[in-house]
Amino acid sequence: MSHNPSGPAGPSAAAAASRPTPPPLEFLATVAVEVSAPVEIGRTHRGQRRIIPITGGTVTGPELNGTVLAGGADFQLIQSETSSDLDARYAIETDDGERLYVMNAAYRTGSAEDIAALARGERVPAERIYFRCAPRFEVAGERWAWLESTVVIGSGRREPERVLIDLWAVR
Repeated sequence: MSHNPSGPAGPSAAAAASRPTPPPLEFLATVAVEVSAPVEIGRTHRGQRRIIPITGGTVTGPELNGTVLAGGADFQLIQSETSSDLDARYAIETDDGERLYVMNAAYRTGSAEDIAALARGERVPAERIYFRCAPRFEVAGERWAWLESTVVIGSGRREPERVLIDLWAVR
């Protein structure tokens, strides 16, 4: 039996009233990142290393639109048969011609069977994989400078030829 400090009926009214309110989220865009075959590095002392080349993509949304430029990569550390740390680095060219550098740290986990299916290039329903990220931006121009001082979070899903990431600004 688990310990429930708030009793069988749940938290008291006083405890519920003192809970902080989560900050609002504002949907920015969906980033569709096209990828090619992984470059397998092998097993290191930290886990299985692989690099996934980024070949292009699109950014579409109410706040941000543009193109993912070829030349980036996702540097993956597969720690176990169920979890991976992802570190994607790439550039976006916005529809107004500005360029954004993206450093996207992510964590992905799921059952061993589902993760193995993703590695084979198979489709796995997004609800069976926990894939969350926290991208950071470096911006050369003024129009998008606000991204450098805004926390952005994302939820991803892997498809055979691309990765889809929905992004929200934490307001």
